[in-house]
Amino acid sequence: MSAPPFVVSRPTDDVDEVRATIVPGSVIDDETVEPRPDPASSVVAIGEVPALTKPVRAARRVLPPMPTDRARGWAVTALVTAVAAVVRTAGLGRITDLGTPLFDEKYYAIQAQEMLRNGGVEDNQGFGVVVHPPFGKQLIALGEWLLGYTPTGWRLASAIAGIVSVLLIIRVVRRMTRSTLLGGIAGVLLICDGVSHVQSRSALLDIFQAVFVLGAFACMVADRDQVRSRIAAAVADGSMAAHWAGIALGARWWRFGAGVLLGLTTAVKWSGAYWIVAFGVLTVIWDVTARREAGVRTPIRAVVRRDLLPDIWSLAIVSTFVYIASWWAWFASETVWPRHTLVAVDTNRSDWKSGALYDLASVWSNALWQWTWKMLDFHSHLLTPTDPAKRHPWESKPWTWPLGTRPVVYYSPANGTDCAGGSTDCVRRIFLIGTPALWWISLFVLVWALWKAIGRLDWRYAAVLVAYGAGYLPWFTNLDRQMYFFYATPLAPFLVIGITLVLGDILGRAAVGVERRLTSVAIVAIYVGLVVANFIWLWPILNGDPISNTRLIMETWLPSWG
Repeated sequence: MSAPPFVVSRPTDDVDEVRATIVPGSVIDDETVEPRPDPASSVVAIGEVPALTKPVRAARRVLPPMPTDRARGWAVTALVTAVAAVVRTAGLGRITDLGTPLFDEKYYAIQAQEMLRNGGVEDNQGFGVVVHPPFGKQLIALGEWLLGYTPTGWRLASAIAGIVSVLLIIRVVRRMTRSTLLGGIAGVLLICDGVSHVQSRSALLDIFQAVFVLGAFACMVADRDQVRSRIAAAVADGSMAAHWAGIALGARWWRFGAGVLLGLTTAVKWSGAYWIVAFGVLTVIWDVTARREAGVRTPIRAVVRRDLLPDIWSLAIVSTFVYIASWWAWFASETVWPRHTLVAVDTNRSDWKSGALYDLASVWSNALWQWTWKMLDFHSHLLTPTDPAKRHPWESKPWTWPLGTRPVVYYSPANGTDCAGGSTDCVRRIFLIGTPALWWISLFVLVWALWKAIGRLDWRYAAVLVAYGAGYLPWFTNLDRQMYFFYATPLAPFLVIGITLVLGDILGRAAVGVERRLTSVAIVAIYVGLVVANFIWLWPILNGDPISNTRLIMETWLPSWG
């Protein structure tokens, strides 16, 4: 028996209202699903459109339309984001190293202050201290411009990035799952992640990468929905069959937004380029499957004809232009290194290599490339010392990151420092450590996601795996490099999304019988409560609060944490 056809409503002005359902008796993930009733006058069976050269095949997994509780969805988003704002900013500037920045804040907070003095660029340094593109430090500089060179000032931008990350994850999970409840749960879980929390309260660059790549991911998911809505409407009115490749999809502003955000991701750290490649492959696959499900006989050829060049433009060329534009202050400066190095050397000039045109060309190519090469050279030689005695005490390799077995200590003053009553049994620590209730189940989530993506063809898990893998797998290409757990910061949102999808599967199975429904809800509630309790327990070593040595021992659960 052939698969039942899709039924879609006719196009409306609202993308969310272009709905796809399945006729009664259809089976999705081994469960019978009843469709939402539609007025007979407003539907058409896509598989019965005679102009199509190939019947439309039912998708492996069809999500229901977007939730209609928009007001409640935004209310949940606002409430959870407000909680994130309180948690991320409480005592934001309280902990310092005798009034100076902590850990690697000593690089970025200081360089951000230099940018305020120099019109957006660091001091003229011809040595390996400036080793990342300027955009992340410029964001830190904005906070210092608003609040001064103070702990709160140099951490303000990071806190805002952490808060925005919570807002984004609520909205993208709500769209992926069509559930306001699961969106809210994802927001709560990200608030309670120790890595995201500490990085949101530190003037480091990785939290900016995390928010921009999450924003790009959200744009990709929204673009996927929009494309399928446009194709469904085209199939319904017969225009999809007018050309062998189907319709041209027109302007895809969500995907353009993803390209802009990926460019900003790379303008913070060059590792953002991996997400450009990964998301580029992902969007091509989504375009192929969208056209195949719409009945196009040669979907790969159709995508090459209709979508490939726009894909390259939106995600590769736009992101490259955004990255170059992030160097605006460098181009405008007359003193930044190596602005005029090449044209000042006679051997780099000839009779035709002269004048203003060559000067400009050298700035845009040779000089910027020389600066880029110097930064690349720094990273290529940032290797783990062969002598164990010379290794950084908190270095870790990427195989330890999924479980967070080797954290980083950002703050560790002498015992009794700044403790009430001069107690000598008082200690303070700030650990960059992932909340165990989240990170310690990452391998299970990975296995489950692989099964759902490959065995059940669930695009949501596949998208999470691509985003997580783009931030994780490249670190295995050079294991001699010196690495730290804070490089895993952009992975945290995608771990949370994966966990939330698993919780959604647990809740989704609750449709059979009251007892099973209550059991599923109880499992999810207990787990979320466990994460919150775990985060509260770790609060002192995530924020540098004074505790006793005994409590510190109780907080550090693994020997590798100490």
